Amino acid sequence: MTMIDQTQLGIQGMMQAIALKASLFPPNSRYSGIETTTMETATGKTVIYLRRRFVPHPEKFALLQEHTVTEGDRLDNITAQYLGDPEQFWRICDANRAMHPDKLTATIGRKLKITLPEGIPGIPNA
Repeated sequence: MTMIDQTQLGIQGMMQAIALKASLFPPNSRYSGIETTTMETATGKTVIYLRRRFVPHPEKFALLQEHTVTEGDRLDNITAQYLGDPEQFWRICDANRAMHPDKLTATIGRKLKITLPEGIPGIPNA
């Protein structure tokens, strides 16, 4: 392989990595903005994977309101009601320290925190 071939392969690899970072997940995904990295296997194959996502501390979220779970509640419906997008259920999970989304609606009467995304301050005394 010539030096030019190696350079072209290197440029192609960089372009692929940039494309993955830019478009792998939509902006409303919990994985949006999470960088990719690579690992080389024992056979020489390069594997691209996502870096770990650390769940933010719920104290970092500004509370909008609380929802009291009633019989038949589903997290996707709750999320659609308060956040306008049922796929944003993970935001309610993060705000309530839930690793298993189905457990959030398992207990009737449980209060769920509905918050702004991390880093967006609330309006004091609103």
